[in-house]
This record gives sequence, structure tokens and C-alpha cells, in this order.
Amino acid sequence: MSDDLAGRLLVTLDLDGVTDKAALMDRSARTLALPDWFGRNWDALADSLSDPTVWPRAAARQGLLLVVRGWRAYAEAKPGEWRTAQEVFAEAADRTPTLTVALALGGSSALGGHSALGGSS
Repeated sequence: MSDDLAGRLLVTLDLDGVTDKAALMDRSARTLALPDWFGRNWDALADSLSDPTVWPRAAARQGLLLVVRGWRAYAEAKPGEWRTAQEVFAEAADRTPTLTVALALGGSSALGGHSALGGSS
């Protein structure tokens, strides 16, 4: 996999309205079409993000660029949980060369205006 993120499947994890862990897990499961057995806990999220076999089919071939947007309300409502979520995103990206996770700083899901959280390219 090259360092070029342009070839990766872009998936936007929109956290608008998410203010707790349960809602984050539900939104992640829905957005990433995670299997029914997804455990909706931090370890299960890290494992799912690190496992290309549960990603959308195109991402398994191309790599995955996960852009997380609309996260500020969650970060303000549950700062400890949000720190854990960021650690999970970073750990998964560090473990998986074909995964990059980026936090969108603006209100748009467009690629402009976001910073990379972690991950190999």
C-alpha cells in the first residue's frame, strides 16, 4: 500500500448528535456495517477497525480512510470517553497500515480542514 491516501475508500463517521459511548458504538457499527457480533465496547471497536475482513469490501482491497466529523459535542459531553475513543482510533491505525483515521475540524465531511489522528499510510 502506498503512502497515497487518494486511492483509499473514504468513509465518513458522522458523530453529530452523539454524546456517549453507546451512541458512538451504534454509529460506528452502522457506518462501517460491522457484523452483528460486534461487541459495542472499546476492544471490539479497536479490533473491528484493525480487521480489514470486516471493512466494506472495497476498503479491504484499497485501504480505508476514516474521517470522523461532528465529534466536538461528544468530546465536550464526555471528555474521558472521547480521549479513550481517540486512543482506540490511534491504536487501530497504528496496528493497521491500510487504515488512516482523521478528525475533521470543520463542519463539513469534505476532506479539507481536517487533521490526521494517526496511522500508517
